[in-house]
Amino acid sequence: MLTVGIKGSEEVLVSESNSAKTFGSGTLEVFGTPGMIALMEKTALKSVEPYLEDGQGTVGTLLNVTHDAPTPFGMKVRCESELIEIDRRRLVFHVAAYDESGKIGEGRHERFIIDSEKFQKKANEKGRKG
Repeated sequence: MLTVGIKGSEEVLVSESNSAKTFGSGTLEVFGTPGMIALMEKTALKSVEPYLEDGQGTVGTLLNVTHDAPTPFGMKVRCESELIEIDRRRLVFHVAAYDESGKIGEGRHERFIIDSEKFQKKANEKGRKG
């Protein structure tokens, strides 16, 4: 059962694959903001997956975060999430990312609980119309 207070934690190693330069969000060989955002979404997603009913999933709908410090290649980045609000199908998380020297970013992330099959069907139909 989904309850406020559910926590998650995920970790990545900073490398060329998640750099600002590779994502095109910058020109430097540091952890890119898109990589941090993906890690934050993944952490929130994974934290609630065990509590969902069969056939359900979640999709990200809002992210409001800061990226406050650079992280070089070779350092680990850990993200922590906490479910802070449940409003029917809307889930609100506090997310924060840390490298080995301290906090590098934080903010708020919202996800919605969806029926995975119906959601995918709707997306596929949209693709056929376009």
